[in-house]
Amino acid sequence: MYANTGYLNQVDIDMEDLNKPLIVESCGVYRLIHMPSMVTIRPCGRQDYQLLYVAAGRAFFTFNEKEQEVTAGNMVLYRPGVPQQYSYYLKDSPEIYWIHFTGSEAETVLASHGFSDGISCLRTGTDAEYQQLFLKIIWELQIQRPCFEDLLPLLFRHLLLIVKRHQIEAVSGTSRIKKEVRHAVQYFNENFPAQINIEDYAKSQNMSVCWFIRSFRQYTGMTPMQYITSVRISKAKDLLENTDYNIGEIASVVGYENPLYFSRIFTKTAGCSPSLYRKDITARP
Repeated sequence: MYANTGYLNQVDIDMEDLNKPLIVESCGVYRLIHMPSMVTIRPCGRQDYQLLYVAAGRAFFTFNEKEQEVTAGNMVLYRPGVPQQYSYYLKDSPEIYWIHFTGSEAETVLASHGFSDGISCLRTGTDAEYQQLFLKIIWELQIQRPCFEDLLPLLFRHLLLIVKRHQIEAVSGTSRIKKEVRHAVQYFNENFPAQINIEDYAKSQNMSVCWFIRSFRQYTGMTPMQYITSVRISKAKDLLENTDYNIGEIASVVGYENPLYFSRIFTKTAGCSPSLYRKDITARP
Protein backbone atom coordinates (compact mmCIF):
# COMPACT_ATOMS: atom_id res chain seq x y z
CA MET A 1 0.00 0.00 0.00
CA TYR A 2 1.18 3.52 -0.81
CA ALA A 3 0.65 5.98 2.04
CA ASN A 4 1.64 9.61 2.43
CA THR A 5 0.57 11.05 5.79
CA GLY A 6 1.19 13.99 8.09
CA TYR A 7 0.28 14.49 11.74
CA LEU A 8 0.04 17.61 13.87
CA ASN A 9 1.96 16.06 16.77
CA GLN A 10 3.73 13.37 14.73
CA VAL A 11 1.22 10.77 15.95
CA ASP A 12 -2.45 10.05 15.23
CA ILE A 13 -4.28 11.78 18.08
CA ASP A 14 -8.03 11.29 18.29
CA MET A 15 -9.45 14.11 20.38
CA GLU A 16 -11.92 16.96 20.46
CA ASP A 17 -10.32 20.36 20.95
CA LEU A 18 -12.57 23.42 21.19
CA ASN A 19 -9.85 25.90 22.13
CA LYS A 20 -9.57 27.13 18.54
CA PRO A 21 -12.13 27.62 15.76
CA LEU A 22 -10.61 25.00 13.46
CA ILE A 23 -7.70 22.60 13.98
CA VAL A 24 -6.31 20.21 11.37
CA GLU A 25 -4.93 17.18 13.20
CA SER A 26 -3.83 14.86 10.40
CA CYS A 27 -4.10 14.30 6.67
CA GLY A 28 -3.08 11.62 4.22
CA VAL A 29 -3.59 9.64 1.03
CA TYR A 30 -3.81 5.88 0.51
CA ARG A 31 -3.49 3.79 -2.65
CA LEU A 32 -3.66 0.02 -2.70
CA ILE A 33 -0.80 -1.42 -4.74
CA HIS A 34 -0.34 -5.00 -3.53
CA MET A 35 -2.70 -5.47 -0.58
CA PRO A 36 -5.96 -7.09 -1.77
CA SER A 37 -8.05 -5.00 0.61
CA MET A 38 -8.05 -2.53 3.48
CA VAL A 39 -10.88 -2.45 6.01
CA THR A 40 -11.41 0.14 8.75
CA ILE A 41 -13.89 -0.46 11.57
CA ARG A 42 -14.43 1.98 14.44
CA PRO A 43 -17.64 0.94 16.28
CA CYS A 44 -17.64 4.10 18.39
CA GLY A 45 -16.27 6.40 15.71
CA ARG A 46 -13.78 9.08 16.65
CA GLN A 47 -13.88 12.18 18.82
CA ASP A 48 -12.90 14.40 15.88
CA TYR A 49 -14.26 14.83 12.34
CA GLN A 50 -13.02 12.87 9.35
CA LEU A 51 -13.48 13.85 5.70
CA LEU A 52 -12.52 11.37 2.97
CA TYR A 53 -12.26 12.12 -0.74
CA VAL A 54 -12.47 9.33 -3.31
CA ALA A 55 -10.17 10.67 -6.03
CA ALA A 56 -10.10 7.52 -8.15
CA GLY A 57 -11.66 4.08 -8.25
CA ARG A 58 -14.29 3.33 -5.66
CA ALA A 59 -14.73 2.42 -1.99
CA PHE A 60 -17.48 1.00 0.18
CA PHE A 61 -18.83 2.87 3.22
CA THR A 62 -21.44 1.77 5.73
CA PHE A 63 -24.05 4.34 6.73
CA ASN A 64 -26.80 3.42 9.19
CA GLU A 65 -25.81 -0.25 8.90
CA LYS A 66 -26.17 -0.22 5.10
CA GLU A 67 -23.14 -0.57 2.83
CA GLN A 68 -22.95 1.97 0.01
CA GLU A 69 -20.64 2.09 -3.00
CA VAL A 70 -18.90 5.47 -3.26
CA THR A 71 -17.24 6.24 -6.58
CA ALA A 72 -14.61 8.80 -7.59
CA GLY A 73 -15.74 12.39 -7.21
CA ASN A 74 -17.43 12.01 -3.83
CA MET A 75 -16.51 13.04 -0.31
CA VAL A 76 -17.60 11.19 2.83
CA LEU A 77 -17.93 12.93 6.19
CA TYR A 78 -17.88 11.23 9.57
CA ARG A 79 -18.88 13.41 12.48
CA PRO A 80 -17.65 12.77 16.05
CA GLY A 81 -19.11 9.66 17.68
CA VAL A 82 -20.55 8.23 14.46
CA PRO A 83 -19.59 4.55 13.87
CA GLN A 84 -17.14 4.15 11.00
CA GLN A 85 -16.80 1.21 8.66
CA TYR A 86 -15.32 1.37 5.18
CA SER A 87 -13.40 -0.88 2.80
CA TYR A 88 -11.04 -0.47 -0.15
CA TYR A 89 -10.26 -3.25 -2.64
CA LEU A 90 -7.24 -3.53 -4.91
CA LYS A 91 -9.37 -4.52 -7.92
CA ASP A 92 -11.16 -1.15 -7.71
CA SER A 93 -7.91 0.89 -7.92
CA PRO A 94 -8.92 3.28 -5.11
CA GLU A 95 -7.10 6.51 -4.33
CA ILE A 96 -8.40 8.00 -1.09
CA TYR A 97 -7.46 11.29 0.55
CA TRP A 98 -8.48 11.94 4.15
CA ILE A 99 -8.26 14.62 6.79
CA HIS A 100 -9.06 14.70 10.53
CA PHE A 101 -10.04 18.00 12.12
CA THR A 102 -11.74 19.51 15.16
CA GLY A 103 -12.53 22.94 16.61
CA SER A 104 -15.29 25.08 18.06
CA GLU A 105 -16.45 26.22 14.59
CA ALA A 106 -16.01 22.92 12.75
CA GLU A 107 -19.73 22.23 12.36
CA THR A 108 -20.48 25.81 11.30
CA VAL A 109 -17.71 25.73 8.69
CA LEU A 110 -18.97 22.43 7.30
CA ALA A 111 -22.57 23.62 7.08
CA SER A 112 -21.60 26.80 5.25
CA HIS A 113 -19.78 24.76 2.59
CA GLY A 114 -22.45 22.21 1.75
CA PHE A 115 -22.11 19.62 4.51
CA SER A 116 -25.33 20.36 6.36
CA ASP A 117 -26.55 18.22 9.23
CA GLY A 118 -27.46 14.73 8.08
CA ILE A 119 -25.21 14.70 5.01
CA SER A 120 -22.61 11.95 5.10
CA CYS A 121 -21.76 11.67 1.39
CA LEU A 122 -21.52 14.62 -0.99
CA ARG A 123 -20.93 14.66 -4.73
CA THR A 124 -17.98 17.02 -5.22
CA GLY A 125 -16.71 16.08 -8.66
CA THR A 126 -13.12 15.18 -9.51
CA ASP A 127 -10.77 18.13 -9.54
CA ALA A 128 -6.97 18.10 -9.47
CA GLU A 129 -7.14 21.09 -7.13
CA TYR A 130 -8.54 18.83 -4.40
CA GLN A 131 -5.49 16.58 -4.56
CA GLN A 132 -3.15 19.59 -4.67
CA LEU A 133 -4.66 21.03 -1.51
CA PHE A 134 -4.63 17.70 0.34
CA LEU A 135 -0.96 17.24 -0.59
CA LYS A 136 -0.17 20.79 0.53
CA ILE A 137 -1.79 20.09 3.91
CA ILE A 138 0.15 16.83 4.24
CA TRP A 139 3.38 18.62 3.41
CA GLU A 140 2.75 21.39 5.96
CA LEU A 141 2.08 18.75 8.65
CA GLN A 142 5.27 16.92 7.75
CA ILE A 143 7.62 19.90 7.48
CA GLN A 144 5.99 22.07 10.17
CA ARG A 145 7.52 25.37 9.12
CA PRO A 146 6.80 28.55 11.13
CA CYS A 147 3.09 29.45 11.26
CA PHE A 148 2.02 26.09 9.81
CA GLU A 149 -0.68 25.63 12.47
CA ASP A 150 -2.30 28.90 11.34
CA LEU A 151 -1.93 28.02 7.66
CA LEU A 152 -3.53 24.56 7.92
CA PRO A 153 -7.09 25.79 8.67
CA LEU A 154 -6.81 28.26 5.78
CA LEU A 155 -5.83 25.49 3.38
CA PHE A 156 -8.69 23.33 4.64
CA ARG A 157 -11.17 26.19 4.20
CA HIS A 158 -9.79 26.65 0.68
CA LEU A 159 -10.53 22.99 0.02
CA LEU A 160 -14.09 23.39 1.28
CA LEU A 161 -14.56 26.50 -0.85
CA ILE A 162 -13.68 24.48 -3.96
CA VAL A 163 -16.34 21.97 -2.87
CA LYS A 164 -18.86 24.77 -2.45
CA ARG A 165 -18.03 26.23 -5.85
CA HIS A 166 -18.61 22.83 -7.44
CA GLN A 167 -22.03 22.64 -5.80
CA ILE A 168 -22.99 26.08 -7.12
CA GLU A 169 -21.77 25.28 -10.63
CA ALA A 170 -23.57 21.94 -10.61
CA VAL A 171 -26.86 23.65 -9.72
CA SER A 172 -26.40 26.39 -12.31
CA GLY A 173 -25.46 23.89 -15.00
CA THR A 174 -22.03 25.39 -15.66
CA SER A 175 -20.00 22.24 -14.94
CA ARG A 176 -19.26 21.56 -18.61
CA ILE A 177 -18.58 25.24 -19.20
CA LYS A 178 -16.06 25.17 -16.36
CA LYS A 179 -14.22 22.19 -17.82
CA GLU A 180 -14.09 23.51 -21.37
CA VAL A 181 -13.12 27.04 -20.35
CA ARG A 182 -10.40 25.88 -17.97
CA HIS A 183 -8.89 23.80 -20.76
CA ALA A 184 -9.02 26.79 -23.08
CA VAL A 185 -7.46 29.12 -20.51
CA GLN A 186 -4.58 26.70 -20.02
CA TYR A 187 -4.13 26.31 -23.78
CA PHE A 188 -4.18 30.07 -24.38
CA ASN A 189 -1.63 30.73 -21.62
CA GLU A 190 0.71 28.08 -23.02
CA ASN A 191 0.33 29.12 -26.67
CA PHE A 192 -0.40 32.87 -26.61
CA PRO A 193 2.55 33.79 -28.95
CA ALA A 194 1.05 31.60 -31.69
CA GLN A 195 -1.56 32.81 -34.15
CA ILE A 196 -4.54 31.19 -32.45
CA ASN A 197 -7.68 30.83 -34.55
CA ILE A 198 -10.70 30.63 -32.25
CA GLU A 199 -12.84 28.82 -34.82
CA ASP A 200 -10.16 26.17 -35.38
CA TYR A 201 -9.66 25.76 -31.62
CA ALA A 202 -13.38 25.30 -30.97
CA LYS A 203 -13.68 22.72 -33.74
CA SER A 204 -10.65 20.82 -32.42
CA GLN A 205 -12.50 20.46 -29.10
CA ASN A 206 -15.78 19.45 -30.76
CA MET A 207 -17.54 22.66 -29.74
CA SER A 208 -19.59 25.06 -31.81
CA VAL A 209 -17.84 28.41 -32.17
CA CYS A 210 -20.83 30.38 -30.91
CA TRP A 211 -21.27 28.15 -27.84
CA PHE A 212 -17.58 28.35 -26.97
CA ILE A 213 -17.36 32.14 -27.27
CA ARG A 214 -20.59 32.63 -25.31
CA SER A 215 -19.53 30.17 -22.60
CA PHE A 216 -16.01 31.61 -22.33
CA ARG A 217 -17.43 35.11 -21.91
CA GLN A 218 -19.95 33.87 -19.35
CA TYR A 219 -17.20 32.27 -17.27
CA THR A 220 -14.38 34.84 -17.62
CA GLY A 221 -16.15 38.09 -18.47
CA MET A 222 -14.35 38.46 -21.81
CA THR A 223 -14.22 36.82 -25.23
CA PRO A 224 -11.45 34.32 -26.06
CA MET A 225 -9.58 36.86 -28.19
CA GLN A 226 -9.87 39.51 -25.49
CA TYR A 227 -8.42 37.00 -23.04
CA ILE A 228 -5.53 36.12 -25.36
CA THR A 229 -4.83 39.84 -25.83
CA SER A 230 -4.80 40.37 -22.07
CA VAL A 231 -2.27 37.55 -21.65
CA ARG A 232 -0.07 38.99 -24.40
CA ILE A 233 -0.16 42.52 -23.00
CA SER A 234 0.57 41.25 -19.49
CA LYS A 235 3.63 39.41 -20.81
CA ALA A 236 4.66 42.48 -22.79
CA LYS A 237 4.52 44.62 -19.63
CA ASP A 238 6.76 42.11 -17.89
CA LEU A 239 9.28 42.26 -20.74
CA LEU A 240 9.18 46.06 -20.79
CA GLU A 241 9.88 46.15 -17.07
CA ASN A 242 12.52 43.46 -16.80
CA THR A 243 14.41 43.25 -20.11
CA ASP A 244 16.16 45.56 -22.54
CA TYR A 245 14.39 44.12 -25.58
CA ASN A 246 13.27 46.79 -28.02
CA ILE A 247 9.59 47.24 -28.90
CA GLY A 248 9.83 45.18 -32.09
CA GLU A 249 11.46 42.28 -30.28
CA ILE A 250 8.82 42.32 -27.55
CA ALA A 251 6.04 42.45 -30.14
CA SER A 252 7.46 39.33 -31.78
CA VAL A 253 7.87 37.47 -28.48
CA VAL A 254 4.24 38.00 -27.46
CA GLY A 255 2.77 37.11 -30.85
CA TYR A 256 2.58 40.29 -32.96
CA GLU A 257 4.47 40.35 -36.26
CA ASN A 258 3.79 44.05 -36.83
CA PRO A 259 5.32 46.32 -34.13
CA LEU A 260 3.02 49.20 -35.04
CA TYR A 261 -0.06 47.01 -34.61
CA PHE A 262 1.34 45.77 -31.31
CA SER A 263 1.86 49.35 -30.12
CA ARG A 264 -1.69 50.26 -31.09
CA ILE A 265 -3.12 47.25 -29.19
CA PHE A 266 -0.86 47.91 -26.18
CA THR A 267 -1.90 51.59 -26.04
CA LYS A 268 -5.58 50.70 -26.27
CA THR A 269 -5.26 48.12 -23.49
CA ALA A 270 -2.73 49.72 -21.13
CA GLY A 271 -3.66 53.37 -21.68
CA CYS A 272 -0.22 54.42 -22.94
CA SER A 273 2.31 53.37 -25.55
CA PRO A 274 4.93 50.69 -24.83
CA SER A 275 7.73 53.26 -24.84
CA LEU A 276 5.90 55.54 -22.39
CA TYR A 277 5.11 52.54 -20.19
CA ARG A 278 8.81 51.60 -20.04
CA LYS A 279 9.82 55.21 -19.45
CA ASP A 280 7.38 55.51 -16.57
CA ILE A 281 8.63 52.25 -15.02
CA THR A 282 12.30 53.24 -15.22
CA ALA A 283 11.54 56.69 -13.77
CA ARG A 284 10.03 55.24 -10.61
CA PRO A 285 12.27 55.28 -7.52
